[in-house]
Amino acid sequence: MPTPDFTRRQLLGLAGSASGAALAGPWLNLVAGSATSALFAADPPPAKPAPVVPPLNRLPRMVHDYYVTQMRDAERRGIERRAALRTQADAQAYIADVRTQIAKSFGPWPERTPLHARTVKSIERDAYVIENVIFESRPKFYVTANLYLPKGLKGKAPGVIGSCGHSHNGKAYPVYQSFAQGLARQGYVCLIFDPIGQGERLQLPDEHLHSRIGVGVAEHCMVGNAQFLAGEFFGSWRAWDAMRALDYLLTRPEVDPRHIGITGNSGGGTMTTWLAAVEPRWTMAAPSCFVTTLRRNLENELPADTEQCPPGILADGLDYVDFLAVMAPKPIAILAQEKDFFDVRGTLETFERLKAVYKLFGAEENVSLHIGPGPHGYAQDAREAMYSCFNRATGLGPSPAKEPKLTIEDEAVLQCTEKGQVAALESRTVYSFTSETAKQFAAQYAKPARARPAGAALRAAVEAVLKLPERRKTVDFRIPRPRAATGYPLPHATTYYVETEPGIQAVVIRPIAERHLSRPPRQTNRAILYVAHDSSDVELRVKAPGGNAQGGEAWLGELLAAEPESTLYAVDVRGLGDSRPNTCGENNYDTHYGCDYFYASHAIMLDRPYIGGRTYDLLTTLDFLADVGHKEVHLVARGYGTLPAAYAALLDDRVAQVTFKNALTSYADVADSDIYAWPLSSFTPNALKTFDLPDVYAELASKKKLKQVEMLGAKTKPAKG
Repeated sequence: MPTPDFTRRQLLGLAGSASGAALAGPWLNLVAGSATSALFAADPPPAKPAPVVPPLNRLPRMVHDYYVTQMRDAERRGIERRAALRTQADAQAYIADVRTQIAKSFGPWPERTPLHARTVKSIERDAYVIENVIFESRPKFYVTANLYLPKGLKGKAPGVIGSCGHSHNGKAYPVYQSFAQGLARQGYVCLIFDPIGQGERLQLPDEHLHSRIGVGVAEHCMVGNAQFLAGEFFGSWRAWDAMRALDYLLTRPEVDPRHIGITGNSGGGTMTTWLAAVEPRWTMAAPSCFVTTLRRNLENELPADTEQCPPGILADGLDYVDFLAVMAPKPIAILAQEKDFFDVRGTLETFERLKAVYKLFGAEENVSLHIGPGPHGYAQDAREAMYSCFNRATGLGPSPAKEPKLTIEDEAVLQCTEKGQVAALESRTVYSFTSETAKQFAAQYAKPARARPAGAALRAAVEAVLKLPERRKTVDFRIPRPRAATGYPLPHATTYYVETEPGIQAVVIRPIAERHLSRPPRQTNRAILYVAHDSSDVELRVKAPGGNAQGGEAWLGELLAAEPESTLYAVDVRGLGDSRPNTCGENNYDTHYGCDYFYASHAIMLDRPYIGGRTYDLLTTLDFLADVGHKEVHLVARGYGTLPAAYAALLDDRVAQVTFKNALTSYADVADSDIYAWPLSSFTPNALKTFDLPDVYAELASKKKLKQVEMLGAKTKPAKG
């Protein structure tokens, strides 16, 4: 039965106040029943429902413009740093420092455990042999790969690791077969392997060994986002697979360790760029269809997978050029396409910046740039530019090089596992490691004399991971002209844009009995501050005609009725409600590649977690209420709003009481789930190393009368008990 064509906002309105319903979001499946025809009905058709009033969305570019400002500042710092380099010694010191910064983002690396590599099949071809290989990059974590081995070698041959981009069949994708086979036909030994979540390495297979959520991007983000909670980075896992692939390649007697290359396209271009910096054994590299600048990606509203967003690199002023510069003066070919979504303007900027570093080594000629005429992809012209670069580095063949005639194999020929998935071999999954790590962190509190964090220790732990800026001494705000208060608890409302940091406003709505156009009247009574799940405007519609179709929170109306002497305020923190972004494509807010994820991932690269920014918005809003005269606040929140509200209540003594509906049970529940529904914007990176949400809830229960209504687990289903 088809699903009706509702927008996400309409879904929110239909689901917002239903008792026991899961939070509205990408996990919400609304299935329509067959409409009953009124043609033969004895009774008249029901009255036409009241039209749904769309949520207020007056600041849809605020978050994007804020991050553009942050990005431009990071880029400026990087440009100034590289411009200050004058000598080769300066360049060497810069590279050493960059390597340290990147290691902080990617490390520490795991133990190099036995590969247990085995060749499961060999395929003879005219000029080469394909060996289907399985090895373990971590214990029981299987990697499927194809080794292209030239025939008739006289001595050792250069080796190349091939890193695949996004493709459902990984190493068997025709374009990726092409460069591996093309290298082999020219005398290179090439090992190309399936990325996590692609080809034969699905992490979330169903009983038919198909992905339950989607190959590639969806699996990358699902397993990768949860890793941040435990202080890990999915890009490191992807890089480690390639480093272990290189370990295997170097065990082969046919390979010359003096000539080792790395190449890949798209997501494989990402990994080629990262690996240039984190693996010192490469002697040449050729990233394709990835290298631009981080600023261009952000300004062009181009999201990227979790592994493409290294923690803290923007805080350190790093860009793609810095990863490539670590290889100086070794040969690098930057490959691009004119019609790519990776902006070629940024490719040219990176190329010029990289050449400036190489010039200090007297090796400008070791950096080359190829821009093909086509769209995104490892086209033949780009592959030939890669062959030319590698041939110049190794002396193996002509430069420029022409691609030999290729024969694309059927996917089944290149399959390493009997059933086409490592899951059939009982391979471990990324999320099983994440769950294990989370349990190890929790186990430390089971040791004698090691209590779970509380009091000042808990506050310090929370502040450490939120990365909050200093509180502002004065709170400024704007007063936009009012709009009709549709269904609010009182007939009028005044809105205040409370500036929390330059470029960011928390949108505070104050329902009021009489029309009010100025600053809030001074009041010393208790305030109720409601933190919305999705939209204060919608969730305040407790008296709207049309009932649930308007999305009003009946629960909130009951709570207000119990406190008639308190003054109500509602707030949308950054990226929700009035400042919900309209970027990254139409109706693309809370998908795995939507704009909510887009800004949360950039916040991680800036080392300023999105949830920390939202917490800071609430803390500044509490300062705003104090300036008005409210000395005591009852903090009320639902869904997404409960997470920053929990932290704000913990950190601010003016919060006297706390009430939550639909709060997340724990981050450990997310880490222990293969599939979960909470977005990256709700996650606190590194939290599980020192605390979890139940620690915060326990503190609020003992100090601030916390009441929880219908907590939700990782899948946003009501928690048991």
